[in-house]
Amino acid sequence: MAETLTQALLLAGMAGATIPVGALLATQEKCLPGWLEDEFRHSVIAFGGGALFSAIALVLVPEGADRLAPLAVLFWFVAGGAFFCCVDRAIQNRGGTGAQLMAMLLDFVPEAMALGALIAGDPGVAVLMAGLIALQNLPEGFNAFREMQDAGRRTARILILFVMIVALGPISAWFGLTVLGDQPEVLGAIMLFAAGGILYLLFEDIAPGVRLERAWAPPLGAVAGFALGLAGHLMVA
Repeated sequence: MAETLTQALLLAGMAGATIPVGALLATQEKCLPGWLEDEFRHSVIAFGGGALFSAIALVLVPEGADRLAPLAVLFWFVAGGAFFCCVDRAIQNRGGTGAQLMAMLLDFVPEAMALGALIAGDPGVAVLMAGLIALQNLPEGFNAFREMQDAGRRTARILILFVMIVALGPISAWFGLTVLGDQPEVLGAIMLFAAGGILYLLFEDIAPGVRLERAWAPPLGAVAGFALGLAGHLMVA
């Protein structure tokens, strides 16, 4: 058990470490000409959106649905969307932003829980899942950093926050292994709740920020992001 727990903590920690790496990449604002920087940024937002959508379609909803009855699946999915609609409206009414950060956490935490729950029974799948989470977290960390920076947050404080967020991975994996391993229904409900929240945030806040006049790279970025998730899903399946 101790060895399995150590593996779960290490895998989840490495998967989360790409969040601050993505944020560090986002600090390099002057590496590209202005016009290319703008298109590149929109492309990364779209790539992250595609990766989030792949997490919904290929991990959170299928895995959650396998653990619950159909009515419960629909309830928790809709409940997640409704809850984060309320949260998003409350944040907007106070003049704040945070859709990218919320979506990143909604993706990272339940997937890390699932990683912990899976590692005891199938460590090979858990390793592949950790790699997929790490690849998803890179553009999501980039996008969340830029969003918070645009809102006036200080770079150093954002980076410190993102380093602290890495710790949520091992904590979630521990919770998944020790608590949710024997409670598949609870894990399924968490995954579906997160999926509903991510889908709401994608269409309300993230996808509208992707569009750029006379530029075709951003929508292709969304395709590439989903393809990344699909590749990981095919490797795990």
